[in-house]
Amino acid sequence: PQLETRAEYRYLKIIGADAVGMSTVPEAIVANHLCLPCAAISVLTDECDPDNLLPVKIQDIISTANFAEPNLVRLFRELLKNL
Repeated sequence: PQLETRAEYRYLKIIGADAVGMSTVPEAIVANHLCLPCAAISVLTDECDPDNLLPVKIQDIISTANFAEPNLVRLFRELLKNL
């Protein structure tokens, strides 16, 4: 994973970003180049306050993602029923 620096978080806050993703945009760009329809759903796994930045523990991010997994599975099952 590529996590942002304090300076990057400050910049993103200044320009009004609400969330930062690790890989959603590159994957969407590839899908677009391949002319594939694309939709994205992201799970926010950590918060960032650039003025009170704490070291990120990857295990915390993984735990949050694991916590969200059952809801995502239900969501995708319902979405796929309607395709």
